[in-house]
Amino acid sequence: MEIRNVAIIAHVDHGKTTLVDQILRQCDVFRDGQEVRERILDSNDLERERGITITAKNFAVTYHGVRINLIDTPGHADFGGEVERVLKMADSVLLLVDAFEGPMPQTRFVLQKALQLNLKPLVVINKVDRHNARPHEVLDEIFHLFCELNANDEQLDFRGVYAAGRDGWAIGELNDERVNLFPLLDMIVKHVPAPEVQAGPLQMLVAAMDHSDYVGRIGIGRIMRGSLKTKDKVAILKRDGTVVQSQIKRLYVFDNLGKLEVQEVGCGDICAVVGLDSVDIGDTLADPEHPEPLPLIAVDEPTLSLNFMTNDSPFYGKDGKYVTSRQVRARLYQEAERDVALRVEDTSSADTFKVSGRGILHLSILMENMRREGFEFMVGQPQVIYREIDSRKAEPVEVLSVDIPNELAGTVIEYAASRRGEMVTMEQGEDRAKLEFHIPSRGLIGFRSKMLRATGGEIVMHHRFFQYEFFKGSIPQRQSGSIISRDRGAAVAFALDALQDRGMFFIKPGDELYNGQIIGEHTKEDDIVVNAQKAKQLSNMRASGTDRKMHVAPPIIMGIEESLEHINADECVEITPKNIRLRKLLLDENDRKRAAKQATLSGE
Repeated sequence: MEIRNVAIIAHVDHGKTTLVDQILRQCDVFRDGQEVRERILDSNDLERERGITITAKNFAVTYHGVRINLIDTPGHADFGGEVERVLKMADSVLLLVDAFEGPMPQTRFVLQKALQLNLKPLVVINKVDRHNARPHEVLDEIFHLFCELNANDEQLDFRGVYAAGRDGWAIGELNDERVNLFPLLDMIVKHVPAPEVQAGPLQMLVAAMDHSDYVGRIGIGRIMRGSLKTKDKVAILKRDGTVVQSQIKRLYVFDNLGKLEVQEVGCGDICAVVGLDSVDIGDTLADPEHPEPLPLIAVDEPTLSLNFMTNDSPFYGKDGKYVTSRQVRARLYQEAERDVALRVEDTSSADTFKVSGRGILHLSILMENMRREGFEFMVGQPQVIYREIDSRKAEPVEVLSVDIPNELAGTVIEYAASRRGEMVTMEQGEDRAKLEFHIPSRGLIGFRSKMLRATGGEIVMHHRFFQYEFFKGSIPQRQSGSIISRDRGAAVAFALDALQDRGMFFIKPGDELYNGQIIGEHTKEDDIVVNAQKAKQLSNMRASGTDRKMHVAPPIIMGIEESLEHINADECVEITPKNIRLRKLLLDENDRKRAAKQATLSGE
């Protein structure tokens, strides 16, 4: 059977997963009477809630006797580790672009990776049925993007179709009849090169991992040379240079949304291998007689780190099932095995682990998954990872793209400048302006939440790693202090109403609090400790006119990302399956005063 290996790349919300649903339907993947779920590839709850692809997925469809292996890739730069690996399995990339928005920053990130790997691009301009679609202009923008990314002549001569993924049709020209997605599948079969068949000893790169409770670790990858049979003996060439001898127990190829067991897999095909207990991402499976490793997968280095700590709050163990340092450590190291862009290190403290990743989204997805699994832990303030270049301190700089109404552009420019951001381009349309900045990664911590408030939610922003540059200078921390609870107990509406002129609250009446918990943002720069449990004094001596009407403002509800962006160095986020709380690292007020005095004396 002929094979085509294609990776699909697109920006968030450009319709990639919906298009894939339609391809599966039109290739008769779903049998008669089988229940069909929308967005079938968004397999975990977090992907379905956020509408983003976090982990790559493999599936295959058969069209006119050709098996098309399709790989769904993450679109966000924070998941560069995933992108780098899965593109190694493909011969071509299907670039999906919205017919109104055009190429977006995250599209650029994944496309650049694909062009560097010399993959042949095909283009789908999606959502051309929108009333404000501009397909011809978007096609020109895609061509300019290819030129900017130094595509070669063959890549610039790309083929494409216009499509509406939701309605399930694709066309070569805009006035063609709109029937089905077969023009898209015909384009893939005709223009995607078949994998090169290289004879010789086995070489297979393990690009992804799966796990089954029944068979254990499953290595997924593409056979680059030779072939593989069930019961074959193989040498696992590890990333650190060691060699482990093992034997294949079962072999699977991808078939529709599942896997099909086979006895042999040929060169160029993507397969899943069962029986290799010590296999990891980036390892090469080779012939024991000729153990030749494939080039290692190059992965962008982490730019952000933070400390994971065991929870030591008074509410320790109330919500979580896994609360000990041993359980948190095991889970973090398990994640580092699957995610090559993540680094986990032990620290001098047995209860603290340093975790480094590609950005706040990358790390917050890990935290959200852990809390849903029943883990309870604390995390400190994110810190950027500095490097030494020519004996000078260097820091990661990102490209920040902002789409904003024209009248609010000044607010964003002013705030970005205060965070050491340099404006590179500015394009003004009739209603909205597109701005692009080069800004240090640490300047972006807290940027989104601040700008969402300042612009009334009108800002649309994306950022991706650009390069390391020399240190840009100090950036002001959060200007406001924290409102801290003095006692333990339930928050009382009477007390919160009286304290409203002091700032904004993150809690509502009835929430259980503890000493040292951050319950709001102070209007001034210093921290303030308050009694949020103070109730109305009841007596029979009260005059009828002394009672005031209470109007407690609704609290500010923050997710993990917003909480991480909000906290200062002496604060942390307590994450449990049911709650996300902000707190001081030192809960006791006297301990905090003592620590502040020592820091002043030592000149920190």
